[in-house]
Amino acid sequence: MQDFRKLAVWQKAHHLTLEVYRVTRGFPKDELYGMTSQIRRAAASVPTNIAEGCGRRSDADFARFLSIAMGSASELDYLIVLSRDLNLMNARSADALAGSATELKRMLASLIRKIEADN
Repeated sequence: MQDFRKLAVWQKAHHLTLEVYRVTRGFPKDELYGMTSQIRRAAASVPTNIAEGCGRRSDADFARFLSIAMGSASELDYLIVLSRDLNLMNARSADALAGSATELKRMLASLIRKIEADN
């Protein structure tokens, strides 16, 4: 078991989640149970799955949770595009979040490859 807080990938995911929450504060109130909730849940799912995977007993379990986190990061990536296209967020915010999501997915992929190579 390792401390998830020490992982750079978790730190990146946590920071991205905080940014998603900040940006979505400006979404219309009628989207609170729609897009606002969906994009926030996708963002929070990434660091949550990394943390849960760190609490598992085996590297195989950890890699499985990292894969789930990757799926959530991809979902987040799409929801950023959709939010921009629906004019819920401006292009500058969308580009910044999308760039962070892409970097996060690269970090996850790299960690998954490392864990799988070690086993």
